[in-house]
Amino acid sequence: MENKNRVGICVLVSGGGTNLQALIDACASGVITSGEIVAVISDTEGAYALERAAKAGIRCATVPKKAFGGDHPLFEQTLEKEIEKAGAELIVLAGFFSILSENFTTRHARRIINVHPSLIPAFCGKGFYGLRVHEAALARGVKLTGATVHFVNEIPDGGEIIMQKAVSVREGDTPEVLQKRVMREAEWVILPEATEKVCREILASRRDS
Repeated sequence: MENKNRVGICVLVSGGGTNLQALIDACASGVITSGEIVAVISDTEGAYALERAAKAGIRCATVPKKAFGGDHPLFEQTLEKEIEKAGAELIVLAGFFSILSENFTTRHARRIINVHPSLIPAFCGKGFYGLRVHEAALARGVKLTGATVHFVNEIPDGGEIIMQKAVSVREGDTPEVLQKRVMREAEWVILPEATEKVCREILASRRDS
């Protein structure tokens, strides 16, 4: 059921859920006031992110991708049913490693956002995720990296940019050290802020319709 004052948010996860935790904390602290997390769905069994969600009293579900034996349309249909069941209007990808099809992203145009650990268009696209992004940044010798929140379309990391934040690369950084700094200084800051921004836009579009 639609809440007139808040947007239902479904967070899709695959792993530990540190970005999910940033969203949960942002809801508790008042950074996010125009939306509420109504469901967390994982595409992998036993993801620690589900424990974080359960601890916060958020509805959880698992739609294990490997259970569908490569049938991606059926995987997405099942995912969609869970999202609809929760009444979510905004989908936030927070460390979600499954690539969503053009059919899925078109049905949810400007209603899916993702956080990527680089300043897009640098170090993004197919194959750039997790530590690989930071390894590539260090190998290139960049002095600035950061994170980007963007709308999701059929091109990996190809949607319109919503927000970016730069982070300095320091001498002696390892991919692991850089990853933690980018999370702490950029991802955990702009993902909640961008989520609130998009939720406000959804509420405004409701009022205008």
